[in-house]
Amino acid sequence: MTDPTADPIKVLASGDHFIAPQLFVDALKEAAPGTALDFRTQTTPWPHTPFGPVGNVKEASGTEDELLEALGDAEVALIQMAPFTERVIREAPNLKLIAVARGGPVNVDVEAATRAGIPVTFTPGRNAAAAAEFALGLMLAALRRIPASDAELKKGTWRGDYYAIENAGIELDGTTVGLVGYGAIGAIVARVLRAFGSEVLVADPYADPAKAAADGVELVALEELLRRSSVVSLHARVTPETRHMLNADNLKLLPKGAVLVNSARGELMDYGPLPAMLESGHLGALALDVYDVEPPPADWPLHRAPNVITTPHLAGATRQTADRAAAITAAQAAAYLRGERPEFVVNPEVFDTTGAAGGGQQS
Repeated sequence: MTDPTADPIKVLASGDHFIAPQLFVDALKEAAPGTALDFRTQTTPWPHTPFGPVGNVKEASGTEDELLEALGDAEVALIQMAPFTERVIREAPNLKLIAVARGGPVNVDVEAATRAGIPVTFTPGRNAAAAAEFALGLMLAALRRIPASDAELKKGTWRGDYYAIENAGIELDGTTVGLVGYGAIGAIVARVLRAFGSEVLVADPYADPAKAAADGVELVALEELLRRSSVVSLHARVTPETRHMLNADNLKLLPKGAVLVNSARGELMDYGPLPAMLESGHLGALALDVYDVEPPPADWPLHRAPNVITTPHLAGATRQTADRAAAITAAQAAAYLRGERPEFVVNPEVFDTTGAAGGGQQS
């Protein structure tokens, strides 16, 4: 039971034009009923202004100075893109929790937070359904030439020749599809592909073999997946071992005419070999929602390559994702406020044997 005489807990709700600050406010009030809360809010410019590196963190929005002013003496921060750099954490001595509404807290200096005894929570699966649906949409669009035929018809060209056998698309039914990465998103994609009738291969050294078998997918090495798959879709996180995991050496293993989809992270691929592979027809189509540089420059070679579908990093952009992210983030904060250990903590070492975090700056 919360002490009704206690001072309100000061909370920063830092949102943007996707997850509005009020979503955090409403979600935390619902998750922590009866807790006295004193909110201050901040709205960062994303997505109207692309995210990028800020200080020593990446994929962030706003500035350190703006965040410090909004944060003040807050003890708890519910955030989406705010840049919790080493400097911000150092200059926020009252801060006790950073709850991030993202699948990975890349805009937080987790090492600095850990040194300060501050737990950092995250929201796994917040956009799993949205991202899975989008990846499947990209696959279908590429396999059946939907964007190209739409664009040409609007220009007055009726592409009846797409019915010619040499131009006709392929079905997912009976097609071998390779998924690189088998977390929450990959598992949903696999389930839908199996319903379509696809044979699904998975390359993920951390996947549970029992789960894969129960899901009806086959675990294989990345090289085997590339050799056997007519469609390859990426669903891995970026780590030192996964950066450029698809590159000039192994992309040539793909069957001629294969379709490649990346709606995960641009750094998973080396984009350099792709224009030549598309020009030669070795790669039949490419569908991208993420890029090595975002946004890609006007002179980017893939803008001129054939059979390329591009979208501006939209896979997670659904209203349900925003609501779900705010709710999961608030649930982590509410657990902490009850004196419990939150479920999704990226730096669990900040908790002692009793489950309590140190909080605040350490001497």
